[in-house]
Amino acid sequence: MKTLYKPLGIVLGVLGGIAANAVFTRVWRGMSGRDEAPRATAADYTWREVLIAAALQGAIFGLIKAAVDRAGAAGYEQLTGTWPDK
Repeated sequence: MKTLYKPLGIVLGVLGGIAANAVFTRVWRGMSGRDEAPRATAADYTWREVLIAAALQGAIFGLIKAAVDRAGAAGYEQLTGTWPDK
């Protein structure tokens, strides 16, 4: 049964990444007023801005990935009667 879940897991991972990027972009724009988050090597941002952006991005990506993975596993269990990790 694990083999059946793998393709679904991959698709959910991609969709989760797209969703996480959209959420992060919107949150960052609301917090900073800028359209793009700073890259670590961008000279026109402070250390504080770069580190806050990185921490926020990591938290948002982690949260959305966990939520999407969990929802996918729960949906898979409803369809097949088994949890994908077993």
